[in-house]
Order: sequence, then structure tokens, then C-alpha cells
Amino acid sequence: MKNPMGVKNQATRRELLQGILGAAAVAIVPSAQAASDENERILDIHTHPLWRERTAEQFVEHQDFHKITTSILLPGAGWMSDQIGLNRAYAEVRARWPEKFIHFACADPAESSSIDVLRGNVERGARGFGEMKFHVAADSPEMHRVYKLAEELSVPVLIHFQYETYNTGIRRFEQVLKLYPKVNFLGHAQTWWGNISADLNPTDMYPTGKVKPGGLTDRLLADYPNMYGDLSAGSGLNAMTRDPDFGPDFLHRHQRKLIWGSDCDCRDGK
Repeated sequence: MKNPMGVKNQATRRELLQGILGAAAVAIVPSAQAASDENERILDIHTHPLWRERTAEQFVEHQDFHKITTSILLPGAGWMSDQIGLNRAYAEVRARWPEKFIHFACADPAESSSIDVLRGNVERGARGFGEMKFHVAADSPEMHRVYKLAEELSVPVLIHFQYETYNTGIRRFEQVLKLYPKVNFLGHAQTWWGNISADLNPTDMYPTGKVKPGGLTDRLLADYPNMYGDLSAGSGLNAMTRDPDFGPDFLHRHQRKLIWGSDCDCRDGK
């Protein structure tokens, strides 16, 4: 079956989520015929429960306020440790509410222990890597070690792309997708979403106005079955709303490749 962009055998969002969530994905991503106000289940792909000293209890209240069924917990490492918390703390949050949460693992790829940390956390129940947000190039030797481990363990990798800051060199990332066709990647943040437009000024983190067709992000989602989009945060919202003539069509064309997330740090859900 061809997708609207003419790509055959497109991987579906359900297939990705089943890899993360197991059989629960069938319930969380219901068919259009089965969905209703009574049984609709909502997945939040991008959360940091302990962000900025928020408590686990406050986070649960936050997600319950929005009727979120399942949340993916993304811990920090390295420079992020003080801001959002470490792997062990997130595994403990997940253990307290196993019916609500699934956790990923994080490690600074520049650290010699990173592969052992990631592997160990997956062995203890983590279901993916991320949020990978570090001062390396996206195609650096350090990140290739992460991708090779993700391939070995069959887990996805969620990447924060930000020009000249985190996972730099996004225009070379296509080669990564070719080298690791069995690894599912989730693109996130300012430079990922700014590149829906072909005329992006890379220093502009939140571009406004009309989108020029042919952007890198649009093409990678269309051409590579293992590339997905994380719609969370102001960057995702800005990309979908900046051009009313472009956003709805983009959502329609890539509906099987886009996953909703919040990336919200408030305490009361409002």
C-alpha cells in the first residue's frame, strides 16, 4: 500500500508503539472505528516528571488532569541531571505507577560508561533511549555507538536537534537513517521542526510565516520508514501552526509518522 507521498511499505505509528509498549499499543492507538469518548486512550511520548523540582505526585496529577493514559518518561544525564533527574529516579516513578508510565534510558554519549549505562537500563526495563540532548554531532562516533546499541537491543532513539548546540549536523542525518534501517528514530526540538521549511535560517529557533515546501524534515519523514516526529513542546506546536495552509496537509500526509507529546513542566496541568 502506498502512502500519500508514494513511499511503499511505510512503517506505521502502531508498529513503532508496539515496539515500545508491547500489546498495550493496540489499546492506546485504537482504530478510527473503535475510538470513542469512552474508550479513547492518549499516549504522551515526551515527559520529564521531575523537571525543575516537580514531584512525582504533582506529575501524576498533571497527567490525570489531561486524561493521559500512558506517558513515556524521559530521564536526563550529564548536564541535564540537575534539571530533570536521572535514570534511577525515573525507573522508580515508573515502578510506583506501572499502569501509567513507561520509561526510557539516557546517558551522555561522550562518557566512556554510556553504553554500559544504556544497556543496563534496558535490561532493567527501559524501552528506548532518550531524550538524547548532548553537545555532539548527530553523526558523531559517540552517537554511532548509541545507534548500534539501539539496533542490537531493538529500541527507538529520541533525539533533540538544535543548531550548533545539541545533535548538530542534521543535514547529514540522512546517512544515519540509511545505516540503521532497523532503528526507529524520533525527531524533536527546534532544528528538527524548523526544517519543515526549505528556507530555514538555522539560527532562528522558532521561525514564523509561510513554509516553503521541500523542507528536510518533510522529506525524511516521507522517505524513511524508520523516521518519526515527536510533536511536543513549543517547537512542534510552532511548526504545525505557523502556516495554516501548510500545517493541516503536513499532518495528513504524515499522520502515521507523528506522535503527540507535551514536554510540559508545569505542576497543575493548566
